[in-house]
Amino acid sequence: MQKNKIAIAIDGPAGAGKSTIAKAVAKKLGFIYVDTGAMYRAMAIHFIRNGIRAEETEKIEAACDSVAVTIHYANQEQQVLLNGENVTGQLRTEEVGKMASASSVVPKVRMKLVELQRELATTTCVVMDGRDIGTYVLPNAQVKIYMTAGIHERAVRRYEELKAKGIESNLEEIEKDIAERDYRDMNREFAPLRQAEDAVLLDTSSMSIDEVVKTVECIVAEKQSV
Repeated sequence: MQKNKIAIAIDGPAGAGKSTIAKAVAKKLGFIYVDTGAMYRAMAIHFIRNGIRAEETEKIEAACDSVAVTIHYANQEQQVLLNGENVTGQLRTEEVGKMASASSVVPKVRMKLVELQRELATTTCVVMDGRDIGTYVLPNAQVKIYMTAGIHERAVRRYEELKAKGIESNLEEIEKDIAERDYRDMNREFAPLRQAEDAVLLDTSSMSIDEVVKTVECIVAEKQSV
């Protein structure tokens, strides 16, 4: 397996640590990290700005025609552009997260972004994380990992992340929201969240970030040696 042919797909539910691990693994291996969730969040910002509610599917579909989401790198950091505007610093609010989860079930939203994601994977070594990377976006990815953790553990991680940023939040509400997002993501009609048959299951509930990164590195090394 040649380096320029490798794509690593990391899937899993909200708060499992996918983005943190994907970024660390990409940096270690010298791959490009593509935050697919950030792309959906950028779309969500567009919908919110246009006064569209999560349940207004027809308006969401119509708004897709006036949106462009692109990625570029500055100082080795991924920047997400929404219609030419850098919205990277606005992506991680709870409001945007909820809209991204709700609107991502709309097929037109997903198809708008999947094409770009697939194109990136054909031109460079990538690490992508999301809900359906290994099952739908990159079904032929050489390395697939399904990363998960208990709902309470994921809620605590999100709570601590927000706290570190000076953002007040409620742990019980976060836990409830994660449970609801799990159900919605796993039961959506289009490309639901599930473990790919050839993905390695990795439960990170009791693992440190370093331990998870090393485990993923070992999985990649094993795939390369085949």
